[in-house]
Formats: sequence, structure tokens, C-alpha cells
Amino acid sequence: MYRVDVLSMEGITKIYGNGFIANKDVTFTVREGEIHGLLGENGAGKTTLMKVLFGQEEPDDGRIVLRGEEVKIANPLKALELGIGMVHQHFMLVDSLTVAENLVLGIEPRKGLSFDLEKAIQATEEISARYKLPINPRAIVDDLSVGEKQRLEILKILYRGANILLLDEPTAVLTPQETEELFKQLTTLKKQGYTIVFISHKLNEIKEICDRITVLRKGRVVATADVCDVTELEISKLMVGRDVDLQIQKDEAKRGDTVLKVRNLEYINNEAMKVLKKLSFDVRAGEILGVASIEGNGHSELSEIVSGLRSYTDGEVQVCGQEIRERSIRALRESGESMIHEDRMIYGVSPEQSISENIITDRFYKQPYSQKGILKKQTIQETADVLIDDFQIACDGPTAPVKTLSGGNIQKVVTAREFSANPKMLIACQPTRGIDVGAAELIREKLVELRDQHRTAILLFSADLTELLTTSDSIIVLYDGEIVAYFDDPKAVNESILGEYMLGLKRHSEAELQGVIYEK
Repeated sequence: MYRVDVLSMEGITKIYGNGFIANKDVTFTVREGEIHGLLGENGAGKTTLMKVLFGQEEPDDGRIVLRGEEVKIANPLKALELGIGMVHQHFMLVDSLTVAENLVLGIEPRKGLSFDLEKAIQATEEISARYKLPINPRAIVDDLSVGEKQRLEILKILYRGANILLLDEPTAVLTPQETEELFKQLTTLKKQGYTIVFISHKLNEIKEICDRITVLRKGRVVATADVCDVTELEISKLMVGRDVDLQIQKDEAKRGDTVLKVRNLEYINNEAMKVLKKLSFDVRAGEILGVASIEGNGHSELSEIVSGLRSYTDGEVQVCGQEIRERSIRALRESGESMIHEDRMIYGVSPEQSISENIITDRFYKQPYSQKGILKKQTIQETADVLIDDFQIACDGPTAPVKTLSGGNIQKVVTAREFSANPKMLIACQPTRGIDVGAAELIREKLVELRDQHRTAILLFSADLTELLTTSDSIIVLYDGEIVAYFDDPKAVNESILGEYMLGLKRHSEAELQGVIYEK
């Protein structure tokens, strides 16, 4: 069925003050009632283009035509007034407020002169039920998992009446079953006339949910096509300008001694809830152990405990034979531990600082980067130059502030720092979340390189089940704070099977679970 153009961005150019061309003469058109995929490498200009559409950036040239009329979108409030809502890759929430308060922020219901909290709670319950995106309206946002925050962001724009939805990586933290449910809702919205711009690096999702795609490369449009006319391999080549191997090439793991030993680990949070329950497992040198879990089932707490960011209630956690309790982050790093945190903007980088400064934050105090408390700027810059080249970070050089980079290139800065520390133990949380297929290929290859060449023990947390199945040597599944499954051969499992254990529909026997313990 032919659909009329509801929105057209014509000749959009955006050049930042440092001379970086984010968008160059971009024309992007979406039709009413379609789901349109917007694709490209990190730094290709996708987010900038959407920020222009949402009124967060002013273009240097070009115009926006909405339903046949040229419009000026000076700010996000104007965008929402025009029916355009955006869910950002990095959440726009007030952490100290409740879910209900965030949902209605700016359009609060009133009881006389006072804020009507009960009406806000009721509105949250109604809209979450309508779209089958369950969330506790009374929960404080700071206590939510990443997945729950994503859910709230989607509900926020629906509550404000947006009929053109800009979704940036909306399935990054969802299981296949949850993604399937979201797709049902998006399909229903499409049938009701909603228009959806869907930014994702999961090409199988693009093929499944989108009607058409537009591909950006280096700030320019290189293709617009019907999804049915292109394959995943063709899309990936359009994005990066070369052939991309979507499968990880790796040999069988050559496991060594235990590096991470966890026994009877328990964690009780501030609300007296037992989040982790008697967890026991090992990770050995030269091994990648994957962790599959839905948000809110304990994987965030586990990763932060193992990395020393969170204390634990009971049990034992050893890295290289040493108990980590009461040890400082620096002491853990000095013993050979590195971490890629799932929230890169809070724990991974200092946005205001330069790339080179961020790269040496774990080593600035020692040789060869400083001597007698004085930084060696030339050595630091040379190190940054090497890592920028090695990790293909798109930037204006090592002095560029991290905040000027795209989300995927920020992730590359984090991985460059953590991988270059040559760790004995690496905790990798969502290492490829929100990055393009080319960058994801690079990071996964480097994970395997760490495993094989440096004999690093790697604990891999990922919401990308394809990544877990292709990169891990074995996998555990967490549900309700417990290990409910252990697979010593990921090739014998698929995403659907993993999803059943992640949702608590199935559970391995105690005998099967014993396989994850190497040192009895």
C-alpha cells in the first residue's frame, strides 16, 4: 500500500565548531505509518540527524517539511508539540524522582495547586498496561535497571502524544521474547498510523521490523531502499564500505588455571531484597564465560561486585587467588583486573576530558606516563595516537573532548583503555551495545585476541544473545538472582532456548549446574 510522505529532511548540513562535518546535504524522508530503519557506522551522523529533527541541534543548512509544510524546530518542546518524540541512546531521566514523576515531568497533573502524585501513578499504570511495558510507578529511577529506564523513556514519548517516534537502539537490553513483544506493539502502532524511525545495529531486527532503510556513511546518505530488496550482508557493506564478517572466527579455548573464583555469593540491597543467591562459578585463564540475563535479575549487581564497585553481603570472591573484599579499585586494577561498565557515561569516561586523558585514567600515576608526579604529555599523546588508530576511533585527535564523540566511539575509547591494560581478568558489560557492525566486529575480535594471546579470563555480560553465543566459550544464565542454567557448548544452544531460561520458564538440575565450578 502506498503511503504519503509525512516528514522530509531536505539538504541537512551540520558542521560543528571544530570543523567536524556530522551531516552533509542529507535528505531523509519517512512515510506515514511506516517503520524506517536509520543505519550507519558510529559517527556516521545518525544521532546528529535525529537531534536536528528533535530540536536539539540547529542545522547549518537545509529544511524540515512536516505534512507538507516547512517547520522550524527550535527545541524538543517544539518537536513534541509537532508530535515528534525521541528516545535517546543515553537516557534523559531525573534519577532522584520516581517513575511516575518522570513520566509526567513538565505536564504534571494537579490537585488544586499541588502535584497530584496518585493521578501520575494511575497514568503510569494505564499507559504501561496499554503498551505492555510493565514498570513500577513508585520506583526511584536511580534504582531501575538499564532495561527499565529504556522502557520508561518509550512510555514518556507515548504519554506525550507523539505520533512520529524516534527510537535509538530500543531493543539493546531486551531478550528475544521481549523484543518480539515490543515489535508487536510497534507493528500495532504502525497500523494505527504511527511513524517510527528505528535506529539499530542489529541487522536481523532491521530485516524483521522495518519497511525501508536509509544508510548514512561519513555524514552522507549512501542508500535508501526497501528492506525486502537487500540482505544483511549488503546492508553491512553499505554501512562500512567493505565486506564484514558477521561470524566470529575463533579456535577452541585453551583453558588454564582459575582466575575468578566465586563461591556462595549473596547480595542484599538497601530494600532488604536478596538480589543474588548463593552464586558459585569459576572463570579460567584463556576462557570467555558469558552471562545471559534479563535486566533486574542480578547481573548488574554481579558485575559491580566482581569489579569492586559494590560490596557484597556474604560469600567469597577471589581474583588471582586473592579475596577482593575491602580492596580498592586501584588495588584490583594493579592485580590485573579491568572493566567495561554497562553505563559508559557514568563509570566509563569523563566526558569533559580529552580522549588521551580518558585513556590513561587507570595508569597516569606510574611510568611511563608520569615521573615524580609530573605527567609525560608526549608519551600520553603517543599512546593515545596508537590506540585511536588500533581501535579505529573516529575523532579529531587525542585532544578532542570525549563528549564530542558518537556513542560508539566513546565505547571504543573505553575498550581501548581496558584492553590495552593487558588484564588477567576482564569484566566486559555490554561491550558492543549501541555500536555498528564494523565496530562490534573489531571489539569481538579483540576479546578473542585477549583470550588467546594474553590468556585473559573474560566474564562477558551482553544483552546481545548472538554475541554471547558466538563469542563465549560457555554460558551461565541468571534468573531471579540465581544461576539457572550452564551451557558448556554455546554452539548447541540458540537464542530462543536461552530466552526460555532467562524468563524462568526452564531450569537446569543441580548436577548440570555443577559444571560451572572448575575448582571444587
